[in-house]
Amino acid sequence: MSSLHQLTIEQASAGLAKKEFSSVELTQACLDQIASSDHRLRAFINVFPEHALAQAEKADLAFRRGEALSVLAGIPYAAKDNFCTEGFATTAGSKILEKYLPPFESTTTQRLKDAGAVLLGKTNLDEFAMGGSTENSAFYPTKNPRDETRVPGGSSGGSAAAVASGEVIYALGTDTGGSVRQPASFCGVVGLKPTYGRTSRYGVMAMASSLDTISHLTKTVADSALVLQSIAGRDPHDSTSSNLALDNYSEEIKKPVKGLKIGLPQEYFTAEGIDPQVKEVIFSALKKVEELTGTSAIPINLSAPDYALACYYLIMPSEVSSNLARYDGIKYGLSVSGSDLFDTYQKSRGQGLGAEVKRRIILGTYALSHGYYDAYYQKACAVRSLIKKDFEGAFKTVDLILSPVASTTAFKIGEKSEDPLQMYLADLFTIPMSLAGVPAISVPCGVSAGLPVGLQIIGQWFDEKTVLRLAHHFEQSRK
Repeated sequence: MSSLHQLTIEQASAGLAKKEFSSVELTQACLDQIASSDHRLRAFINVFPEHALAQAEKADLAFRRGEALSVLAGIPYAAKDNFCTEGFATTAGSKILEKYLPPFESTTTQRLKDAGAVLLGKTNLDEFAMGGSTENSAFYPTKNPRDETRVPGGSSGGSAAAVASGEVIYALGTDTGGSVRQPASFCGVVGLKPTYGRTSRYGVMAMASSLDTISHLTKTVADSALVLQSIAGRDPHDSTSSNLALDNYSEEIKKPVKGLKIGLPQEYFTAEGIDPQVKEVIFSALKKVEELTGTSAIPINLSAPDYALACYYLIMPSEVSSNLARYDGIKYGLSVSGSDLFDTYQKSRGQGLGAEVKRRIILGTYALSHGYYDAYYQKACAVRSLIKKDFEGAFKTVDLILSPVASTTAFKIGEKSEDPLQMYLADLFTIPMSLAGVPAISVPCGVSAGLPVGLQIIGQWFDEKTVLRLAHHFEQSRK
């Protein structure tokens, strides 16, 4: 029973259904793994053992009664600590929310609760999801389980580290510019960013509202399909969520991939800074994909990713500036009394917000200010439209697009923390998909110098089933 924490969702669900072990035993195995490893990894901000075991007992009772249950029933998971969980601390990795207890539940965690899933705790992140290494957390950095001298990626680094180390069976994350795909690549797990609007943002601390996408990290692609099936769909609380019907993802991934047309964006393989060894691993993966599909990759042209990077770092901070205005020391969260209202704002935000958050607020406020709005924000929105058109044009000739997830493997802790521009470049190959709103997955495809490398498979809007299908067949081919 000591290895239960290493199970996938499929394996755990089958074991629970056959009564080979109980949800309490499975949950305790994950709690034991957290106890033995998280003092080093620091993947979690808060763990809720009593709550988790109570939920597990509830699931076991339902199993004993023979009730019809979700495939996720009784299975422990973690949520990134920007998902509101009613009555349980939700900090967003920030001092300004260190003692905040939400009075409501996010739609995603509510759907998992309704499915009988067991919430173990909340994982560490870059403050308000702003960062690519989880070093910007107001509490402590998280370490990569594959090499504890290195970052796990960000901003969903705690979730990626928790899954990679077996502390949980799967985890929720958010992906605004690559915050699930990049840590998935760095930690050697599967990370899916669905189409913008496929999953509900309700109850998740907003960073950039037109980009934030509720996502997840799993040990296998099949598990990713199961989680998406449970959390996706229209939500009346989120006007940006889509009412398009969901596919049966677990069945769709079993369908053949022969004949799928694969596009290879030339600009992504000539970009400055891509590690030659990473490129070699990606090209090796491409050969395997070509074998599976029986087709040769088609060279395509997309906007150079550095255009997307510049565009993103105007749109995203502008939305950050607007969304984070609510943390003012008055409505909720940290409040530091000042001599007047303005002084209270200044002291509360000054003490409660970290350097990277302040940097992005300042950038965004500047870009939205009178006299600069047209030159910066509006121009970035126009470029975003062109980037989307590029993808529309590409998908007229190909079914899927392949690229690296990141230009390097996981970098050393502290290596880029003093240079924000170098940190921003870590999202070079993930930001274009976020701006266009298309689905993309990071699936492990090999190692470079002993560190994991992720292959990015990008699909058309709301075509997660094809993304998952190729990712699943590729994953199976490597076993």
